[in-house]
Amino acid sequence: MSNDRRLDPVCGMAVDDQKIVVEYLDVRYAFCSGQCKDRFISNPHLYVGLPGCKAPKQEGMEVIKQRRLHLALRLTSEQSGVLTQTLEAMMGIKKISANGDRAEITYDLLLATAEQIEAKLAEIGVQLGEGWADRLHRAFVHYEEEHEVENLEVDERRCRR
Repeated sequence: MSNDRRLDPVCGMAVDDQKIVVEYLDVRYAFCSGQCKDRFISNPHLYVGLPGCKAPKQEGMEVIKQRRLHLALRLTSEQSGVLTQTLEAMMGIKKISANGDRAEITYDLLLATAEQIEAKLAEIGVQLGEGWADRLHRAFVHYEEEHEVENLEVDERRCRR
């Protein structure tokens, strides 16, 4: 690789050494996008290790997360398409499905954060109009509480007689 190209430590893409740059611990890092830069700045030691200790990303690790959203209204097929296509274009999104009043997002936490996904959902909601910005935001925020409630419910796995 020539001197004017570097590997983005977050996504591994070869990037121009002058593009989006951050200096951390006297080392210059270049990034392909603001998303990668923000992800790195939030937790640099997920991507760059210490002497004798590789970072999770350097080890090839993925941290797969999943969010299931329950929407107040059903998405039309056109709205589902917009949601799916827009999120699929976001780095770190592994899978997105949207059908009716449900959406499921699977992503790599080392490449995308909940905050970044939430911001993208806000953009999608504005694009969809008709109150969707608020609906998507509420579904995303309420995920944690709904998930906790589901974890507390008694089911056959927890009910051992």
